[in-house]
Amino acid sequence: MLGQLLAGLILGPPLLGIVAVSPSIEMLAELGIFFVMFHTGMEMDPKELLGHIRASLTVALGGFVLPFLLGYLTALAFGGSHYQSLFVGLGVSITAIAVQAIILTSMRINEGELGHIIIGAAIADDILALIALSTLLGVARTGTLQILEVLLILLKVVIFFGVTIIVGYLIMPRFTKRLTSQGGKAFTFAMALALLMAYFAELAGLHLIIGAFLAGHFVRKEIMDQEVYKALQDGFFGISYGFLVPIFFASLSFHLHISWSWSFIFFVTVLILVSIAGKLLGCGLGAAVFRYNIWESSVIGFGMNGRGAVELVVASVILKLSNELMASEVVVEPLLTQEQFSGLVLMGFVTTLMAPISLKWAVTRTCLPVEKAAFCELWDESKGR
Repeated sequence: MLGQLLAGLILGPPLLGIVAVSPSIEMLAELGIFFVMFHTGMEMDPKELLGHIRASLTVALGGFVLPFLLGYLTALAFGGSHYQSLFVGLGVSITAIAVQAIILTSMRINEGELGHIIIGAAIADDILALIALSTLLGVARTGTLQILEVLLILLKVVIFFGVTIIVGYLIMPRFTKRLTSQGGKAFTFAMALALLMAYFAELAGLHLIIGAFLAGHFVRKEIMDQEVYKALQDGFFGISYGFLVPIFFASLSFHLHISWSWSFIFFVTVLILVSIAGKLLGCGLGAAVFRYNIWESSVIGFGMNGRGAVELVVASVILKLSNELMASEVVVEPLLTQEQFSGLVLMGFVTTLMAPISLKWAVTRTCLPVEKAAFCELWDESKGR
């Protein structure tokens, strides 16, 4: 993953410019996170996710509120307006579920208790970010808080997850038991299901990767023929990790725009530090409430630290609306300055770059003989791959 990020940095627009951003690359990158989230859903137990939902929600809340507050205060201290500081705080508070899923899968943490908490918290974090983004954009457009719009978003999210749980537990097992790998029927069924769920997630206002992740639960190991499941797992692993995921990580580097002024460097440095501290402390304290020790809490905190593509999408949406409102003279100053946008992009790149390093360090420390968390056997197996 680090090599893929650096390859994009060197070959892409930030340095050599050999490869440029294009619709084709963006589409392949989007497919990469789509397939990897479906594969992650296949490997995770939905009962475990639901079993740790209280811990996940607490971690998500701490990992959203504290970074949001620190990001807001940082932007305010560097001369940002009230609106600009709120949007910077939102960018700092996001967790990129796809990035974290890839790292957790490579370390086999996704199969253990902490992995389920991190993924559950990342999903909840994305929903909180969606609600906050819609609320702030509504306030920026009209100058007032649109309560009905927020309630509508919550209603759509609740309906989406409610229908998903009913379909996943009551209807899908009847179909998946009959699947065979002959003629690629199982793969075709899984693809159609993933695309359908992604479409419904988009209708609910969520990102398509959440739909793909939940669709992966519908073809999980315990409700399928084991040979068919293994064939599906190998197929999606090969497509995602063997081809599309490297494109996704390389393309993240394409969006870097660095200004070498001292004021920008100082702003970005502080923003990166508060984003890391906010996630580590906020998520760590949320985990500590459920009596996880300091090293297990640090695994959860570092596991929630990467931003990646989701943060880029949110920042781009804010910048686009800002330009539209400035052109129509609805607002007299941008919702996000170019310097703040570049700072958020660079912060997202750095936190994504350090995510596997910091998480590996925390996992290694947690798995010392004196600590030995439950997922350590899986971590030991992953090193032998």
